[in-house]
Amino acid sequence: MVDPEKLVKMALEARKKAYAKYSGFRVGAALLAKSGKIYTGVNVENSSYGLTICAERVAVFKAVSEGEREFVAIAIASDSSDKTAPCGACRQVLYEFSDDLDVIMADRDGNFEVMKLKDLLPRGFKLGGDEH
Repeated sequence: MVDPEKLVKMALEARKKAYAKYSGFRVGAALLAKSGKIYTGVNVENSSYGLTICAERVAVFKAVSEGEREFVAIAIASDSSDKTAPCGACRQVLYEFSDDLDVIMADRDGNFEVMKLKDLLPRGFKLGGDEH
């Protein structure tokens, strides 16, 4: 069962740990696995900008490194007054695991909206079947 308010709260809390030395744009994510475990992530910037990684991918990679392969929802929150949507690269990484994922996009005050990943990334790229 997805509790969007809990995931948003966790994403907002995680955001405080972001390493956003260059942009000042802190992002936190909370990813709910089918197992019920929640993995958080933050954006980590680097002076070589191409080496920067988004909060969503940090959460996914943490989860995958722990053996998770099925995800139900992800909440994303930033310092912005606008609701924070995942970038294209994060959409594609998430799509690898679940095109039916609930994407909970929040603003800095915790206001949010929910969309399915397949609506944010129609016709995402996948090789072969659904094996993970």
